[in-house]
Amino acid sequence: MFDIDIWQEIFSTIKKNKMRTFLTGFSVAWGIFMLMVLLGAGNGLSNGVSENFMRDAINGMWLWSGETSMPYKGMKEGRQIQFTNSDYETLKALPGIEKTSGRYYLNGNTFSYGNEYGNYTAITCHPDLQDVESIQVIKGRFINDIDIRTTRKSVVLGKDIYDALFKKKEAIGEYVKINSIPFKVVGICKENGSTRHRNAYIPVTTGQKVFNGSNRLHNFALTINAKTLDESKAIETEVRQTLAHKHRFNADDKSALGSYNKLEDVMQTMKIFQAIKIFIWIIGIGTLIAGVVGVSNIMLIIVKERTKEIGVRKAIGASPASVIGLILLESVLITTVAGYIGLVLGTGLMEGINFFVEQQYAAAEVANGGMGTTFFRNPTVNLNIAALATLLLVIAGTLAGYIPAKRAAKIKPIEALRDE
Repeated sequence: MFDIDIWQEIFSTIKKNKMRTFLTGFSVAWGIFMLMVLLGAGNGLSNGVSENFMRDAINGMWLWSGETSMPYKGMKEGRQIQFTNSDYETLKALPGIEKTSGRYYLNGNTFSYGNEYGNYTAITCHPDLQDVESIQVIKGRFINDIDIRTTRKSVVLGKDIYDALFKKKEAIGEYVKINSIPFKVVGICKENGSTRHRNAYIPVTTGQKVFNGSNRLHNFALTINAKTLDESKAIETEVRQTLAHKHRFNADDKSALGSYNKLEDVMQTMKIFQAIKIFIWIIGIGTLIAGVVGVSNIMLIIVKERTKEIGVRKAIGASPASVIGLILLESVLITTVAGYIGLVLGTGLMEGINFFVEQQYAAAEVANGGMGTTFFRNPTVNLNIAALATLLLVIAGTLAGYIPAKRAAKIKPIEALRDE
């Protein structure tokens, strides 16, 4: 146990060399400060992108048809592939498919209610689309199976359409006209991740019947039962091969059948962020090491300056352990205090930025009807990381002072007393 005299001596040495101590501590504080800022910024970017990904089902898959670009079994390229209701039944029956919705688009439709009117997009769909695209119903309900079976003229309005046509009046149970055909309003919704809610949803069977869609579908929105990239790709391959066989085109023809596998995108993006986090740690720790090396160099200088004093100590009976302890204690003290200051400032700055970001996000949610969006969210460092960084500092401070301390302990009293 070190007595109070040693602490008084350490503080006396620090007071005599205020500027040197300040610069030494500053290098360590700056290192840990930058580590906290870099980690916080990396977390903020990762959290923001992850949240935007989660707005739709993370295991979502979208399919759309096009023209063939490859010959297939004697048939030339350039054939138009057209999805139908039977493709919906085929996909729904495939293993690995959870939710399924066919979609038939009706672009540029005129919506009217009383004296109000506007042009919006009507999307014909199945009930599962709500889960695939995380559509939030804020009043009433979404399209259901009864709507599909009985070809009801039901419509779920996007919030922007509701605001424009009804001006905050009650809409559920009222009738709006889509291209002069009346549809009963059964719900009002918001589209996740969107700042404009200008789509209306009607039963796919009704849309096909009323708007001369026959049995045609433009695309499919699916969710798949896959937790790994390999499982996801296997299901996607099965889907492509099934539709390619049915419509007679090459399964590798991306022009005939376009697809977007969200899980694949999510996995790849998360890998990128993992690499970014590793890179941030390397930069942050490198900056911290630079500061610790600075402490070690300063301690070497201190040992050289105090060579005669150390020699006197050893001449009157000071043990090597006491000399090592004195140097180590000073090194650990400077490193720990400076590192803690950097830690507090770094985490404090990120908490301040987080408060500002949350305020902006809340304002965006109010402005956009509760559907704010951001690519930067919760840029903070958790307490475990902060505690680990503090522990690393103590260890680094000990290592920084050990080499100079060991050198001091090896000084022979007679040589130290001759030193000028």
